[in-house]
Amino acid sequence: MFIDWNAFTPVSALIGGAVIGAAAAAFVVLNGRIAGVSGILGGLLRPARGDIAWRAAFVAGLVGSPLAYGVFADLPAIRVDTDIAVLVAAGLLVGVGTRYGSGCTSGHGVCGISRLSPRALVATLAFMAAGFATVFVARYLLTGL
Repeated sequence: MFIDWNAFTPVSALIGGAVIGAAAAAFVVLNGRIAGVSGILGGLLRPARGDIAWRAAFVAGLVGSPLAYGVFADLPAIRVDTDIAVLVAAGLLVGVGTRYGSGCTSGHGVCGISRLSPRALVATLAFMAAGFATVFVARYLLTGL
């Protein structure tokens, strides 16, 4: 295993986590809604009257933020080590998983755990365990094939 110590940035990670936490807290306090991305995006796919504008603004912010950042600084290089079919399959599996799990990592992991939701804790533990298992299988079991 190789650890790139030059990429180890605990201060910026801590600041980023604090900003995400503050934004999620402000969102629930000001809007009374959980900042779960899959739920917000899902609400756009089955729109209800009076519920579209804030969802569209939220998604536009998710897409527009890196673009705005790119105006002021260089964006990191994007490196994808797989083909498009694997990416499509992975995206579909994530989508199905968020529906079965009644939310995504942002909804459960950031917002749910901060509210001490037992369901969110179990869902986040399941997400993490599945991620650990996937990396183990992909890196250590399948590389020998």
